[in-house]
Amino acid sequence: MSKKLIVGNWKMNPGTLVEAKKIAGKIKRISKRLQNSEVIICPPLPFITSCVSKKNTNNFHVGVQTVSIEKEVGPFTGEVNAKMMNSIGAEYVIVGHSEERKRGDSNEIVSKKLINTLDAGLISIVCIGEKVRDEGGLYLEELKNQIKESIANIPKKFAKDIIIAYEPIWATGAQESMVPEQIFEMSLFAKKAFSDIFGAENGLKVKVLYGGAVNFRNAVDIINIGKVNGLLIGRESVNTPGFIELIKAVDKIA
Repeated sequence: MSKKLIVGNWKMNPGTLVEAKKIAGKIKRISKRLQNSEVIICPPLPFITSCVSKKNTNNFHVGVQTVSIEKEVGPFTGEVNAKMMNSIGAEYVIVGHSEERKRGDSNEIVSKKLINTLDAGLISIVCIGEKVRDEGGLYLEELKNQIKESIANIPKKFAKDIIIAYEPIWATGAQESMVPEQIFEMSLFAKKAFSDIFGAENGLKVKVLYGGAVNFRNAVDIINIGKVNGLLIGRESVNTPGFIELIKAVDKIA
């Protein structure tokens, strides 16, 4: 069985390099003892190199929260491309997060970022999620379009390097996560949409994560009942005690 993935999206936290190194150090130490899970932290860009492990740690990885749409170097002030991220030790990239989409990233832009990320040798965590969950089921069409258009024109050879993160926008920052049984339904939905693009075999293999009001109290039910391959954690990932408790709880799942 493949290990569960626990992805911590730090967003624009913490406020200093000293704090970032302290959080990363604690997570590295707990990661060494993991048996059934792996941790991926995604700090702000200035802290990436200081958080990358100097020693090979199979259960600890560093990713980045976004990349430029530009593939090559050039006159793009403020931009950082996927190749640069790879060169400083990052292994994963979050693509199409709802906050990025809110700032203007269309499915087409997400697709371009995705292919650049994959070409650079990085594993991509592609985020999808509906704004509202209407009774008529229109949100399913929105999700299907997000998946198909975001993964448009991606060669089949890259299917193994794509992870789907389902993070319903209405559940982000909420007091309670989505009901695990509904998470299971959405995981199946994502796999089916993925298989429509890359074939049934790849659809079965693709890893699906869940994000949205996840904490150490509900993480086990989300994975066991929701049948997802891991979790995408936002605010709780920089609450070090709570995040470590979550990691321990998930790692006990055989």
